[in-house]
Amino acid sequence: MADVLSQSQIDALLKSMQGGGGDDSGSSSPAQPEQKVAVQEEKKKAETPEIKYSKYDFYSPRKFTKDKLKILTSVFENYARIITSQVNGVFRVMTDITVMEVQERRYYEFVNSLNENDVITLVNASMENYNRKLVPMMMYVTPGLVITLIDRMLGGEETVVKVKDGYRYSDVETALYRRVLSQLIQALKDGFASYISVDFSAYRIEENPTMMQDVGLDETVAIIHLNVDVTGLAVERIRICMPGTLLESMFQVMDSHRHLAKGYAYEDNRETILENIRQSQLPITGQLGTVSLDLDDIYHLRVGDVIDMNKPKDKEVKLYVGRQAWFTGKMGIYKKNVAVRINRRLYEEEEEETSQEELLPVQEEEEAVLDG
Repeated sequence: MADVLSQSQIDALLKSMQGGGGDDSGSSSPAQPEQKVAVQEEKKKAETPEIKYSKYDFYSPRKFTKDKLKILTSVFENYARIITSQVNGVFRVMTDITVMEVQERRYYEFVNSLNENDVITLVNASMENYNRKLVPMMMYVTPGLVITLIDRMLGGEETVVKVKDGYRYSDVETALYRRVLSQLIQALKDGFASYISVDFSAYRIEENPTMMQDVGLDETVAIIHLNVDVTGLAVERIRICMPGTLLESMFQVMDSHRHLAKGYAYEDNRETILENIRQSQLPITGQLGTVSLDLDDIYHLRVGDVIDMNKPKDKEVKLYVGRQAWFTGKMGIYKKNVAVRINRRLYEEEEEETSQEELLPVQEEEEAVLDG
């Protein structure tokens, strides 16, 4: 019976024949063990997917840690939810805006992704109690999204307007572009509200971003890509570029707020709190006694009537701070005024009684052990 060759053996024979090898006798012998191992290794390499690693430039190391970028991602996820509801409500356009990526890059990478006719908006940021001038951030919105929103503002139908790359806005569209961007820029404050209080305002519109000199080409920036799905018919983009100096200032303020809880440092403020409490005023009420009367008796009370308090006149009275009895004292006169001289504190006696009650079971247990 003839031997049945496996597929790996057949592949090895074909490979050896193509390379000019093979058995000298011309007979088709089974593949050698070395060839089988080589074939198996090649199959393993073909089956295992190639892992792609992002290149790291050691000449320009990263300025921001992963934790900082996670904070920035959380900020713009909040921002994406806010502007989604605003666009859907104000412009009546069904959109779904999500964060695609937040990356630390160089400024030239952001500029190189734009065309000469693209329009970007410079946005000023101002923080409370921060006097240094901050570098403005940049926002770019694809023309398809802007024209669609403008068309809906002017009463257009529920359609998506598609424009070509490098679209140039007219004068009327530029004026409406400012209004559209003002809605998106104002929502940035709410996006950062969970971490820091920042006010954003449009600074100017730049129609040729490649000629800007506000930020150096090699300066570190954070580029945020937002994906805008417009009614499921078109996909637009919003790209935001935040300079590294602006981010450093924001993270510095965030770190200072993290160690302060609403103006108070994480330290022992006991003396400060007690000092403020000492200045507070509390009403003190002296209770001579209690008695119960019928409503009919109270109705017939007249001037000069005497009510029996069922208490001797020389007995101590209780002094209440709020609704809690704190002291007992004896009534008298001080400088022609009715006064109460404090004799003892009630809450100290209650503490002593509770401490004695806690000790009693222990003493009884000890006595039981001794008797046993």
